[in-house]
Amino acid sequence: MIRNAMFTRSSALAPLHEPRFRWYFLSRLVNLAGSTMAPVALAFAVLEVSDSAGALGLVLAARTIPEVVFLLFGGVVADRLGRALVIQVSNLGAAATQAAIAALLISGHAELWHFVVLGAFNGTLSSMSMPAMAGIVPALVPRDQLQPANLLIAMSRGALTIIGPSVAAVLVAGVGPGWALAADAATWLGAAVLLAPVRLPPRERHGSTPSMARELREGWDYVRSTTWLWVVVLAFGFMNVIHAGGLLTLGPALANDTDIGAHGWGLILSAEAFGVVAMTLVMMRVPVRRPLRSGMLGVAFLGLPLIVLGAHPQTGAVMVVAVLAGMGTEVFNLGWNLAMQEHVPDEMLSRAYSYDMLGSFVAIPVGQLTFGPLAAVFGTREVMLAGGVVYVAIALLTLLSPSVRDLRRVAAAGAVSTTSPPAS
Repeated sequence: MIRNAMFTRSSALAPLHEPRFRWYFLSRLVNLAGSTMAPVALAFAVLEVSDSAGALGLVLAARTIPEVVFLLFGGVVADRLGRALVIQVSNLGAAATQAAIAALLISGHAELWHFVVLGAFNGTLSSMSMPAMAGIVPALVPRDQLQPANLLIAMSRGALTIIGPSVAAVLVAGVGPGWALAADAATWLGAAVLLAPVRLPPRERHGSTPSMARELREGWDYVRSTTWLWVVVLAFGFMNVIHAGGLLTLGPALANDTDIGAHGWGLILSAEAFGVVAMTLVMMRVPVRRPLRSGMLGVAFLGLPLIVLGAHPQTGAVMVVAVLAGMGTEVFNLGWNLAMQEHVPDEMLSRAYSYDMLGSFVAIPVGQLTFGPLAAVFGTREVMLAGGVVYVAIALLTLLSPSVRDLRRVAAAGAVSTTSPPAS
């Protein structure tokens, strides 16, 4: 089992000595510098074109629906063609879509349907890259470095998320949201350049290549027979409805209609990112032993910002609980990735992640499309408060399953090769 000893500074940074992980890490770092600005810029760009929470929900759903529809296909493609290649193609496509919407915004020609169409294309690209992105880390570092590797990625994401939303809010208020999206497009392109040196060996196959239908069926059989996996995925199917509809759709609209405003909303998102970074530093010193027990307890805190926004929508109060939400979210993200990367066979990993993402994301458009009308009937604050309470309850109920509550880390296996293998 995983040792109780605390990680040292050198072990926390050890993954960066692996050349392939180092290039991948730099690629993610550059991309995150722009993409952390994109949600704030996109939200207020849509509200500028159509001052409606319903319109924002429509745009978000337009991206999410193809993202969900093509996720399983993306998982099979990643396992077949190579995860690095799939990520690379997605990087270039995302650069093109973000550049297009940025140009429309800057030139003053953006209309709501532009956001819908380009968002749908971007969602399709994301459905290809997400399973590949989730499954690539075990191929880049030795197994005993999975926790620090995941934490380094989380640290970069959290640190940039502290800065990104606030920078985006300044750009939105100063020169408009188009420039923030233009920066995001440039970083997608930069990420593609930095990922170019990463080469992974092709997946070994025995006998003829199975059909896509067979590979999808194999993935489904694995997921439904793995209790801890489907229990958590089912829970997140409901929790993500609340998060997407309450925090991501009603949140910006509520901020826009109160003293919070665009700047305050950026500060709230930055506070959540600060919580992620703070917890990442803690987890670099403390090995995780029961990843899902810790994770589900942690993610329950993500319901607190909804509760406070509903009860007392003031920037300072929401920032406090956003820090706690960020800390809890990082505990879950680390725990889930460790559970998946250590317990799921590598040849099945992208497909398992795609089923995970499908189950978790499939109902997100329901939240994006319904929370606006629900708020119009029952009140924005009332809907957010109720959603936050239900979110916390669902997260805690998963711990009634022994397979979730008691899942432990596994012993570290052999290291990956750090020589330059054939291109994928």
